[in-house]
Amino acid sequence: MALSSSPARGSSFLPTPPGDAAPGPAGQVVVITGASSGIGHATALAFARQGARLVLAARNPDTLAPVAMACRDAGAAAALGVPTDVTDARAVERLADTALRHHGRIDVWVNSVGVGAVGRFDQTPLAAHRRVVEANLLGHLHGAHVALRHFRTRGQGTLINLISAGGWLPSPYAAAYTASKFGLRGLSEALRAEVSDLPHVHVCDVAPTFVDSPGLSHGANYTGRNLQPRIPLLDPRAVADAVVALAQPGGAKRAVTWLGRGAGPGRVAHALAPQGVGALMRWVTDRALRSARPVPAPSDGNLFAPSRGTSIDGGMRRANHRGLARVAALDVLGLALGVWAGRQR
Repeated sequence: MALSSSPARGSSFLPTPPGDAAPGPAGQVVVITGASSGIGHATALAFARQGARLVLAARNPDTLAPVAMACRDAGAAAALGVPTDVTDARAVERLADTALRHHGRIDVWVNSVGVGAVGRFDQTPLAAHRRVVEANLLGHLHGAHVALRHFRTRGQGTLINLISAGGWLPSPYAAAYTASKFGLRGLSEALRAEVSDLPHVHVCDVAPTFVDSPGLSHGANYTGRNLQPRIPLLDPRAVADAVVALAQPGGAKRAVTWLGRGAGPGRVAHALAPQGVGALMRWVTDRALRSARPVPAPSDGNLFAPSRGTSIDGGMRRANHRGLARVAALDVLGLALGVWAGRQR
């Protein structure tokens, strides 16, 4: 089933033949997975304002429909919703086939699906761990597989993976999420190497720190506590703008785009003192959980059933995030330098 605001087949709309170059941002054909909420929804609207032709994917057709309509209202040349579970490789194949059937080509493929399960590793159901890895890693792999086959045939195209800083820094009580992001980072590195002989085919990563999206409230929670991070959070629209910038024809195609003030210092700190940074993150998380209010029961969240909402924001940003981010970054970097200096002595 497809939910479409694009012209029907047989109308005056004629898809561009495969191999033809996109005439610019307004002519781009963009596939976005995880498009129904959070970063994916914000990214869809950002491309819509450029006049792109959008093919939007998520598990729930009821959430795709209003997003597709909003994209049309925002200026998209076309907006098509295709219910897709990215853990199903055949479903992702059908998603790509639908995009090609309607538009004749794909210029940009954005892998934006992301789920999580928070809880101590051995107290989190194994099925939840598996589902996180299937969605975050295999879901991206399935998308990359169909996208790069098409890009190699055309000799052009841009694949964008949403990784997060979790691909470089460990997240205690989110072991499967960390494993999936570290794996996704390796996947992107390998794919960049494979297409290095194709000057117009690009594999780009966007790695934000914590984002104020509904992902945390939609995700699985086995901690017994309400999850309300007291840390600086990014606006999902800033992440969306970074994705759109990477997709611009003729624009810079950075291998990794970092977002968030703590990303750089955090990577430096982890390189200098990985155990110290891990222990600090565990301490911060433990402290936050102790002060959080209890919740009545564990929740699988949206791991096995799609979310119902389409909101972009998680509603947790605070006015003093900028100052907090600077202090947090300096604290992490200072700890790492102190541990490193002590070891040198």
